[in-house]
Amino acid sequence: MMQTTDGEVLRQRIDQLHLEHRDLDDVISRLSQSAVQDQLQLQRLKKRKLYLKDQIAQLERLLTPDIPA
Repeated sequence: MMQTTDGEVLRQRIDQLHLEHRDLDDVISRLSQSAVQDQLQLQRLKKRKLYLKDQIAQLERLLTPDIPA
């Protein structure tokens, strides 16, 4: 049986979040270029993208070891 470490689980989650972030970026780009724009939907997608960015940063901080001052 293969066990995963906490670091591996965090890296997998970060990869998933990066993928969703890129997908949202593509969707936002396409919607922004379309003739008919739903501003509310664009705003929600952008907020979700920012949330994902914050989650990625938070998880990456957990992977970075503390450096004594």
